[in-house]
Amino acid sequence: MGKEGFLSPKAIGNRIKAKGLQKLRWYCQMCQKQCRDENGFKCHCMSESHQRQLLLASEDPNKIMDNFSQEFKNDFIELIRRRFGTKRVQNNIVYNEYINDREHVHMNSTQWETLTEFTKWLGKEGFCKVDETPKGWYIQYIDRDPETIRRQEELEKKKKQDLDDQERSAKFIEEQVRRGQGGREPEEAPVFTELKRESEEEKITFNLAKGSCSSADGPSKASVALGPSALKAAGSGKRKDAPSTSEAKEKKKKSALDEIMEMEEQKKRSVRADHWLHSGIVIKVVTKRLGEKYHKKKGVVKEVQDKYTAVVKMIDSGDKLKLDQSHLETVIPAPGKRVLVLNGVYRDTEALLDSIDERKFSATLTLDSGRMKGRRVDGIAYEDFSKMA
Repeated sequence: MGKEGFLSPKAIGNRIKAKGLQKLRWYCQMCQKQCRDENGFKCHCMSESHQRQLLLASEDPNKIMDNFSQEFKNDFIELIRRRFGTKRVQNNIVYNEYINDREHVHMNSTQWETLTEFTKWLGKEGFCKVDETPKGWYIQYIDRDPETIRRQEELEKKKKQDLDDQERSAKFIEEQVRRGQGGREPEEAPVFTELKRESEEEKITFNLAKGSCSSADGPSKASVALGPSALKAAGSGKRKDAPSTSEAKEKKKKSALDEIMEMEEQKKRSVRADHWLHSGIVIKVVTKRLGEKYHKKKGVVKEVQDKYTAVVKMIDSGDKLKLDQSHLETVIPAPGKRVLVLNGVYRDTEALLDSIDERKFSATLTLDSGRMKGRRVDGIAYEDFSKMA
């Protein structure tokens, strides 16, 4: 009987069994060979290639173990940094994701015997913050990237500047209130007491003014004596005096309010956010750390995490990547296309790209949403807007 072919049921079954993770007890780290059963592992251990690898390892076993330990440590830390960032996570969750890769370095070939021992070593060497809880060991990656440290310093500086601006505006408002009061002390509010009757036999009486009953009893003597002309003159005099004082007060209040509003408007225009990521925009990957496959390639931002991190789906390959905004840049479309303003006064506003000024690295946009819809804006920098997906 002939040998079974590539598409025979047995061959297909063997390939299905060979996929994915298999038992660690039948894996040879030196040869990077995975066997499916005990008999296959035994045959591999007796093979000439395995014996040759053992002879090479016996010459310098410490060097071989150090290489495996270094590779395991680098891959594990890179997974924490890329997948979880600086979040606190349980070590078992990270390890389970790490071993999902079929070609990973097994821990039994490193200098650490258990995951707990490796976790303690990470905390001792300063790679992560580790702490033990009733649920197990937790680790937190310590990011020492100079770019991250610089960004944190800028955030602290911006927060301090915002606090100074708030204190300055509060003092300005107090000064305006003091000027509006003319240096007078604020009047004390009246204190209202509860109406209580000392004895139930006591009667409550009300003293009403005589003028209140004048409509029922007829016109009073004063009104009869004055006559209609005098009443008109008195009424006209009141009308002339009253508006003049109220208008002066209104102008005073309006001027102080206008100054406050102008100050807030200038503050909004001067302050710019240091994060610009937004879901639904097209971006370009500028970092070379991911290799030539993704360098200068375009993608769509699907999700924004912590304001500075984006989940990007690449347009060409369809791969999903988690990238920092410093590794991305905006995409400038052709005139007539829709864009989204990412920074400045018109942040989060959709617009149409009218023209591009290559000498000033800016563009002219026509706002297409919000209260200023239809307004034409000049001098929007390239980094302040991007093409919409």
